[in-house]
Amino acid sequence: MAEPETSAPPQAATAIDLHKELAETQVAEVLDELDRELVGLVPVKTRIREIAALLLVDRVRRSMGLVAETPTLHMSFTGNPGTGKTTVALRMAEILYKLGYIRRGHLVSVTRDDLVGQYIGHTAPKTKEVLKKAMGGVLFIDEAYYLYRPENERDYGQEAIEILLQVMENQRDDLVVIFAGYADRMDKFFRANPGFRSRIAHHIDFPDYSDAELMDIAELMLTSLSYHFDAGGAAAFRDYIAARRKQPHFANARSIRNALDRMRMRQANRHFARPGLVTLDDLTTITAEDVRASRVFSQDAAKPD
Repeated sequence: MAEPETSAPPQAATAIDLHKELAETQVAEVLDELDRELVGLVPVKTRIREIAALLLVDRVRRSMGLVAETPTLHMSFTGNPGTGKTTVALRMAEILYKLGYIRRGHLVSVTRDDLVGQYIGHTAPKTKEVLKKAMGGVLFIDEAYYLYRPENERDYGQEAIEILLQVMENQRDDLVVIFAGYADRMDKFFRANPGFRSRIAHHIDFPDYSDAELMDIAELMLTSLSYHFDAGGAAAFRDYIAARRKQPHFANARSIRNALDRMRMRQANRHFARPGLVTLDDLTTITAEDVRASRVFSQDAAKPD
């Protein structure tokens, strides 16, 4: 009597097309979106693609039966304000989710005030509540160095630091933490708290934008709002960028966005001040007059505008 047939257990694939895998996980779409969203930042985008490649290969290795520990995913983003750190953190959360390294793919963005209490017994509940919201996703801590204030003996930031360190180690399979801030201050923070540096695998520096890149950013922002520069307005705004970045508190793309908001306001008031009809072109064009009315070009240039 013939033995009944039994099906062989499924075997892991012996060959996988990595580019097809990248497309199927939709990570390629996220990387392309990052390219569209952010002007420049080539070193940052390259590093994000390298991390995505590492994680994709790790995922494929697992599917082929190769056992390995989950890579350390905590990160540090350093750079000046307005260089795209929060945007990149959002896209990184998407990448980690699509590759199966976090459960939910959301980003929780916080500062010291969200983590540190003002009196005894207040910090631990605040920090734990934030961590609870972030579990399964990414916790983005902006200006993280403000957690550490050694000059104040009664500061409760150290308590938040100790809780964060514990969770980053014990629950690293369910939470990714990204620390962000100025490079020099972050370096001092990590030297004072070596436990953080030892838990962070990826340190990414965000360079300032060049004048040409800031101009590209301005034009993209205006296009998204259905505005455009005329030739005189574009020339004036190039001069604005060169002058504004020499002033205090320049914040790259953030300062450009604020400047455009004020220029749109000046354009609107210019039209209100003149009787008669306005055309579609009038309502969508930023001229040199709208740009050069900024205090950046005046004797009061110490006050940015």
